[in-house]
Amino acid sequence: MQRPLSISEFLQDSVQKPVFDVRSPAEFEKGHIPGASNIPLFTNEERALVGTKYKNAGKDPAVLLGLEIVGPKLADFVRQAKALAPGKKVLVHCWRGGMRSSSFAWLLNTAGFEATTLHQGYKAYRRHVLRSFENRYQLLVLGGETGSGKTDILAQIAARGEQVIDLEALAHHRGSSFGALGQHPQPGVEVFENIFSHQLLLLDPSRRIWLEDESKSIGRVFIPDAFWMQMKTAPLIRVNVPKAARVARLVKEYGQFPKADLEAAVLRIQKRIGGLAYKQCIEALALGELATVADITLDYYDKAYNFNKEKNVVDSVVMEADLPELAAEKVIGLANAQRRNE
Repeated sequence: MQRPLSISEFLQDSVQKPVFDVRSPAEFEKGHIPGASNIPLFTNEERALVGTKYKNAGKDPAVLLGLEIVGPKLADFVRQAKALAPGKKVLVHCWRGGMRSSSFAWLLNTAGFEATTLHQGYKAYRRHVLRSFENRYQLLVLGGETGSGKTDILAQIAARGEQVIDLEALAHHRGSSFGALGQHPQPGVEVFENIFSHQLLLLDPSRRIWLEDESKSIGRVFIPDAFWMQMKTAPLIRVNVPKAARVARLVKEYGQFPKADLEAAVLRIQKRIGGLAYKQCIEALALGELATVADITLDYYDKAYNFNKEKNVVDSVVMEADLPELAAEKVIGLANAQRRNE
């Protein structure tokens, strides 16, 4: 059997080879290497039984129980591996790089595969993920009040060859009380960190990376502390879009959702916008006056955004209308001019 790979070697090889995560489904769901396939040696219940046996009777009885459980599954493991990796060159890992991954790799190698394991397993990967946020990146942050179309502007910036990470897309949340509407369920914090780190791995650290100005929390997930500190001190270019245009954008983006969902979103910020504003929003929703709802809630979001704004704004783009393509061109132009002046 080949020697276990370091995490850097493992991730480099994973570009070309399928990754098999042989941990239990619950472990995999909590967090996994992006793109990995789960072929669990044990179900969640079986893993608990083996753990209990180890705790009560020791290693040898636990190993025997594990073999009894896994034995009837061996042929099916090979069939699954063949279906997922017809080229028969694969990478395998478990939690600590111990018996589960080494046993699975042995089985596949016996069946004609070229299977290589990860030294110290998923634990090594998680250490790598957390360290990746401590690396220094050339960040540029795009700011602007709610409804300014920052996500669309970032997409236009990316279309012009710039490096962009859409944190809200990774988090499945747009960041406000309304942010979960129309989104897939949010990933757990660990899954979010893993896919975020994976996105960073795909980018060139010698080039600038654009992100949207975010709070530390995006729904129920959080930007890692080390990266968040870099974002807070990174140059910020702000886009100023007229309120009427922002109201129109919000009506277009959120007006399609059920009235009950919109009411629930307003309810979540009731204490922040005040009793009168909340009552006005609910009445406007009942009448289908979505522009009024957007206008009222923007008063709150604009105050909150501008109150918390750091003093690292390097320049602003003033737009007369909601035009993401033109805004992207202006923003990139400002960033290029700033770089030339450094």
